[in-house]
Amino acid sequence: MTEKRVSRWYFGGLASCGAACCTHPLDLIKVHLQTQQEVKSRMTGMVIHVVRSDGVLALYNGLSASLCRQMTYSLTRFAIYETVRDFISSGSQAPLPFYQKVLLGAFGGFTGGLIGTPADLVNVRMQNDMKLPAHLRRNYAHALDGLYRVWHEEGLRRLFSGATMASSRGALVTVGQLSCYDQAKQVVLSTGILSDNIFTHFLASFIAGGCATFLCQPLDVMKTRLMNSKGEYRGVTHCLVETANLGPLAFYKGLVPAGIRLVPHTVLTFIFLEQLRKNFGMKVIA
Repeated sequence: MTEKRVSRWYFGGLASCGAACCTHPLDLIKVHLQTQQEVKSRMTGMVIHVVRSDGVLALYNGLSASLCRQMTYSLTRFAIYETVRDFISSGSQAPLPFYQKVLLGAFGGFTGGLIGTPADLVNVRMQNDMKLPAHLRRNYAHALDGLYRVWHEEGLRRLFSGATMASSRGALVTVGQLSCYDQAKQVVLSTGILSDNIFTHFLASFIAGGCATFLCQPLDVMKTRLMNSKGEYRGVTHCLVETANLGPLAFYKGLVPAGIRLVPHTVLTFIFLEQLRKNFGMKVIA
């Protein structure tokens, strides 16, 4: 009998918050690129434009909403995935088959995406606010102010604008991140070349980040457009058609900054998560 540590249900949310603090500027630039109606700026040009227009600290616009999103969306999906996975595999020495990890990841991500939609809406708006003319800016003071004002001024239903896209994206990105991370880590450890150390965590999370970026980019573009709209889209189908009219590559607008943001975010999240598990996780007898 050996003793091991397993994650507590809230570790995923804490790890995601730590990663978000590091990668928020990349997320902000990604949103700016995706909400362009025409391709006017690339990644470097957009960074220069934001810094020149509003200063370096403008790269952290909407950080409170980003952290709020992680403590709803990411906390929920990690809690569901890891709790159910550990419960199912507790009576068996063998790991879960990959298809079960995919189904579990999709369910956890869909649920997390739905719960995190209000914070995600405010996050996108706060990041994009500086691009608007002064008289059109929403000027939310922080995430809670944004949530209250959307509810008060636009109604409860508006808080869940883009919920279909957010939930679908949540399912795909969780499959790409959590399910693929678990599988990649399992394959790497099974070779016997590497042990369960930080390099293994880095390698597995790098693979997972690439998978997640590829899977969710088209939905990410549509979700951002829906959430940032001021009523120009009648629904998901209309947004899909309007985006398609810009050409097939419009669905992958901002792919490079999305990858540059999501891959480091995934790597940092799992490194933080593994360190939390290793040092503060619950002790169980395996």
